[in-house]
Amino acid sequence: MLALGIDPGTAICGFGLVESRGSRLIPIKYGSVFTSPKMRMEDRLVKIYDELDALMKEYKPDIMGIEKLFFNRNVTTAIPVGQARGVVLLAAAKNNIPIVERTPMQIKQDVTGYGKADKKQVIYMVTKLLHLPEPPKPDDTADALAVAICTTYCMGNAAFRNSIN
Repeated sequence: MLALGIDPGTAICGFGLVESRGSRLIPIKYGSVFTSPKMRMEDRLVKIYDELDALMKEYKPDIMGIEKLFFNRNVTTAIPVGQARGVVLLAAAKNNIPIVERTPMQIKQDVTGYGKADKKQVIYMVTKLLHLPEPPKPDDTADALAVAICTTYCMGNAAFRNSIN
């Protein structure tokens, strides 16, 4: 099963493709879509959509995981992240890719075993679980890989799998 994980953002939108083969997790491709703050917002969203749509068409993931929008402090950041999230969800829908949404706490729990893990712990576990030679950069890419790992774990759970079909 091939899972695409997304860490949405308008400046940096992280993505990670992870294949689950039995108990093995194999990183297929990962990185980030970067946009300039000098670009108009609509152009930034088009760039994110186009790059992720092309990725989805090329790799044809079986499922996409994305972080649920969760902001308890900086509401002004929530709006652009929500806009980026919207174009990512649109790309997945247009490519007929089922979507799994997980909270940051659920992702941390699945990847590290502790729902309140810090960023360093998540990056460490992503690097170890995927047998990467070095931690993925930027952090948005590591977060997207964590989402992909979490998504593969969810799909391994029959009750969860049946709930999204």
